[in-house]
Formats: sequence, structure tokens, C-alpha cells
Amino acid sequence: QVKLVESGGGLVQPGGSLRLSCAASGFTFHYYTIAWFRQAPGKEREGVSCISRDDSVTEYADSVKGRFSVSRDNAKNTVYLQMNSLKFDDTAVYYCAAARGPATSLWSTSYNNWGQGTQVTVSS
Repeated sequence: QVKLVESGGGLVQPGGSLRLSCAASGFTFHYYTIAWFRQAPGKEREGVSCISRDDSVTEYADSVKGRFSVSRDNAKNTVYLQMNSLKFDDTAVYYCAAARGPATSLWSTSYNNWGQGTQVTVSS
């Protein structure tokens, strides 16, 4: 059974940093592309970043380029999202998602396995 568990969210001031983790179990992790999405109140879910199964390819939404960095450790079945220079608009619930295969995508319909999410709040 595929299980994804996000952690690392919290309250941070503008300009601060957080590192989110997505711990995976129940499937062959290195067969899967992993993505991060976020959803703010009243807004649609937005693709933030993704990383291919061998970490050779990464993608980022324009809104986070240069500030966020995605990485994975296949030995630990974990994907990370390092978030720097956080802004008020980054406030959202952040989800990780998994899709089997090599293709990378920031479309939510490409993923059929989802975690429960972790709250990130940027506030002064």
C-alpha cells in the first residue's frame, strides 16, 4: 500500500526557510516520480516542484524558481523540498504525490498517490 507522509511544515516569518520532507513506504520508491503541490484557502491546487525517479530532472513553478529546491534520497525513500526566502503567498497546505514512471509533471492529474499534507504559514 502506497503511503506518503509529509512533515516539516510550520509557522515562519517572511524571508525565512523551511525544509519539508516526504517519507514514502509501500512501493518501490526509485520507480516513481515525486512532486510537491500546494493549496491555499480558496485556491486551486498548484504544482510546486517535481523530481524524476533518478533525480536527473527537476521542475519548478515560476512562482518558486530560485527560492525552492527539490531533492531525493532513494536510500531513505524520502523527498525534500527546501524553501528559502518565503513569502506570504507561500502560505498553503503542501502535499507530496507519487507517480510511477519517468515522466515529470506539475499537473495534479498525473499523480494518483497523495499524502495528507503539511501546513506552511508565512506570517509576521
